[in-house]
Amino acid sequence: MTKTPFIVGIGGTTRPGSSSEQALAMALAHARALGAQTQLFGGAELQIPMYDPATANENEGARKLIEALRRADGVILSSPCYHGGVSGLVKNAIDYVEEMRADERVYFDGRAVGAIGCGYGYQGPGVVLSQLRAIGHALRGWNVPLGVAVNSAVVKFSPEGCSDEGIGKQMEIMAGQVVQFAKMNLRDA
Repeated sequence: MTKTPFIVGIGGTTRPGSSSEQALAMALAHARALGAQTQLFGGAELQIPMYDPATANENEGARKLIEALRRADGVILSSPCYHGGVSGLVKNAIDYVEEMRADERVYFDGRAVGAIGCGYGYQGPGVVLSQLRAIGHALRGWNVPLGVAVNSAVVKFSPEGCSDEGIGKQMEIMAGQVVQFAKMNLRDA
């Protein structure tokens, strides 16, 4: 019997309903439709202390994040573009992955990594997407072929989905690639 893949989503902003968090929720919904279990760590859950290896395990929210990542078969990262880069909130959460440095599965090793960059314009989302993919690679993850760049000046999210059919389809494909890789990796384990 094959284990159900577990996909963790990290992203959003301190503003409830941000486009980066809604895009992440949409991707995780696609993953669930494909049979995965998911857990979203959005803006509210990411308001954890700045990463400090000496005190990292003292915060309950940070412990929950790392526990989920240790169980994860795949990860989807979603960040807004803040001044040409990944937001501090998302980067700080990713910094906590350092707590996995001595694990049997170090960092994101053997895990599928999807990435979503959101920003108000065309340039910023691509830059953030590139940075998230570089981070996934540095953490030994397997970036899936498709990453999604969302111009939030044009693309809007709602409970019904996405205002741009093309972006919606890209989100579906990317989430599908994360789940597919996670399932293949589980089969080989």
